[in-house]
Amino acid sequence: MPTFRDRLTAAHIDTGSALCVGLDPDLERIPEHIKRSRGPESAVEFFCRGIVEATAEHASAYKLNFAFFERLGDQGFSVLRRVLRAVPEGTVTIADAKRGDIGNSARFYAASALDDMGFDSITVSPYMGRDSVLPFLSDASHAAFLLIRTSNPGRTDLQDIVVDGSPLYQRVAEKAVEWDRDTEGTVGFVVGASDLDAMTRLRQAAPTTPFLIPGVGAQGGSAADVIQCSGAVPGLTIVNSSRAICYASSGPDFATAAGAAAAEAAGALRLSPLPTHG
Repeated sequence: MPTFRDRLTAAHIDTGSALCVGLDPDLERIPEHIKRSRGPESAVEFFCRGIVEATAEHASAYKLNFAFFERLGDQGFSVLRRVLRAVPEGTVTIADAKRGDIGNSARFYAASALDDMGFDSITVSPYMGRDSVLPFLSDASHAAFLLIRTSNPGRTDLQDIVVDGSPLYQRVAEKAVEWDRDTEGTVGFVVGASDLDAMTRLRQAAPTTPFLIPGVGAQGGSAADVIQCSGAVPGLTIVNSSRAICYASSGPDFATAAGAAAAEAAGALRLSPLPTHG
């Protein structure tokens, strides 16, 4: 079984790009022609499948935001599973669930998303410490992307608190690097594009840690700046784009427009080839 790092590197090499397409299927923004002929669950599935099919050649990863599927009620997880199965083999999948609970509960959350559903990785809040993170890292084929430096406006409320001379987010990152040494799985960081200085410092402190980066464009930080700060070689950087791709058009051409937006984003997020030896 390939490790998560191996799979991410292979997906990056295959596409040549760090692009991750985020699937955030908001019923209020899904094209009206889809909703007129389908119920909510069917509309979300049809929309997401259309986006995946149109963007697959450009995306090295897909991030499925659980909140938008859970909003569908009892059938939400069934739709989530079917959309996940539509993602092409070899493409990295991320469960954007932001889990974070005591060890025993975390063990069941991990089993649900990573083992039962079959995601490659998951977003996790590290606030409760080591025992709440390790259950997501028991298998070498999996990764947990820890919320280190997020892109939302309220991030400074806690993440910037100074602890022993350094901001809290940096202390959490240092701990996460320690945890990574003791696990089979891969620890990754969620690092928002809204603070490029922090991204640069975190990359220096964690040179081989995969970064999942939201917030390019809509929340600040250009694609070129992000690639420069986070690393331009395969296996290091996953740059997520959700709204700019999924809602590139609100008409019948929504999938075609999404494909064109993904192609443009992928072009801006090109990665350098790995060095060859010999």
